[in-house]
Amino acid sequence: MIRLPRRGRVAAPSVAAGILLALSLPPFGWWPLGPLGAGLLYWRLGGLGVRARVWSGWLAGLGCDVIGLAWARAFNWYGAVVLIVVEALFFAAAAALTPPQRGRAPAFVGACTLAEALRMTWPFGGLPLGGVFLGQAHSPLVQLARLGGPLLITAGVWAAGVAVATLVSWSRARCRGAGRPSLVGVALVTCGIVALAVAGALAPDGGAPVRTLRVALVQGGGQRGLSKEQVSPTTVYEAQLAATAGAARPRPELVLWPEDVVALDRPLAGSPEEDRLGRLARELGTTLVVGVTEPASPTTFRNEIVAWGPGGHVVGVFEKVHRVPFGEYVPFRSFFSHLADLSGVPTDAVPGHGTGLMRTPAGPLGLLVSFEVFYAGRSHASVRAGAELLAVPTNTSSYSTSQVPAQEIAAAAVQAVETGRDLVQAAPTGYSAVVTNRGVVVSRSMLGTRQVLIATAALRRGLTPYDHWGDLPVLLLAAAALVAGWSRQLRQS
Repeated sequence: MIRLPRRGRVAAPSVAAGILLALSLPPFGWWPLGPLGAGLLYWRLGGLGVRARVWSGWLAGLGCDVIGLAWARAFNWYGAVVLIVVEALFFAAAAALTPPQRGRAPAFVGACTLAEALRMTWPFGGLPLGGVFLGQAHSPLVQLARLGGPLLITAGVWAAGVAVATLVSWSRARCRGAGRPSLVGVALVTCGIVALAVAGALAPDGGAPVRTLRVALVQGGGQRGLSKEQVSPTTVYEAQLAATAGAARPRPELVLWPEDVVALDRPLAGSPEEDRLGRLARELGTTLVVGVTEPASPTTFRNEIVAWGPGGHVVGVFEKVHRVPFGEYVPFRSFFSHLADLSGVPTDAVPGHGTGLMRTPAGPLGLLVSFEVFYAGRSHASVRAGAELLAVPTNTSSYSTSQVPAQEIAAAAVQAVETGRDLVQAAPTGYSAVVTNRGVVVSRSMLGTRQVLIATAALRRGLTPYDHWGDLPVLLLAAAALVAGWSRQLRQS
């Protein structure tokens, strides 16, 4: 049998673990590979010194992020390289915080969960894309979101990995006739995961519908993978108007347009677009919700969601809160201008405020604008403020592949489960989708096509346990697991 050199025995399984995690993510979506990858990394960290653990974790991060964050090349290749290298450091930090021997199991789960929590929030507001929870959006583990949101799903993946690795080690030891590790731990972990998933499935899920709403999601269609400079705003706007003709019958109560499909070089107020969209809402007798950008100053712009009521008047305006760094604004622009060409982001989006709740004639909507669908805190705030339906106007047209749209649908499914709300999403070139409060995608458009999805969505008022508690219980349990693991390791030494 060929034996790898010492470094190879660390590097090869570490990279393989990261690749397995990446393949669990959309658009691949082979969710069982998530726990397998987590288990392989857990096994590889056993007995390693701190430098070797850092190396192992960083390589696993690279294996995961080179695939999971491949979409970043749409901005520029060197920015993508920097992003992947930096994001992989969160894996390295989690590996460094994992004890080499006793207490490794709880500390590993706690460290990986806390590292992911940090990654979701820092730097520049964090980056949930590529997070392991997205790979479980259509697995039994998604039920954990109702109890603890994306972080509890994350903890479930790493805990399942511990169970898998322990079971494999037990099987190998049994085949060799060597001393067998106890299965008590793996039994407890497995039972705990199953019990939590069942509890999540049985937990309050938003309650019975208070009423239903006929919704039309308008997708104008067009070629994907083009920048804003390559597509005329008029072309996008006219495509949306043409597609909306297909929403007239049967008459919808809510028509949702995507983000940024009315791109203006002047204020919306008093513009021909404001008049035309008001007349459209009046003709359809519906609430029309539209993504609009307008200049705020020579160096800034507003990314807004504007609603017209059936009477043709503006009834609500919401400004996107969570901007995309290096996509909608450039942090520390004067510094980064020396390192990269920033001409693709000439102006910065003004950050909005508020919970995302918009009260409309169609009902109280919880707005998650594009990138915001990846952040549990955004829907959490709007639902607690009174939102009965989640609405996601988005725009992923600049990505030529299905990776970001597919991860966005996964995030939408998790959002629906954690809040107990139905969710509707509209994108100019896809994916537009309808998701139930149980996370089931009942309708999804095709990429690039002109299409209108007509669906009946339920409005709900009940709260899930996650709506009540948020992330704090999971963070405290993860920290306690990390401390308990190291306490056991230090007692041994």
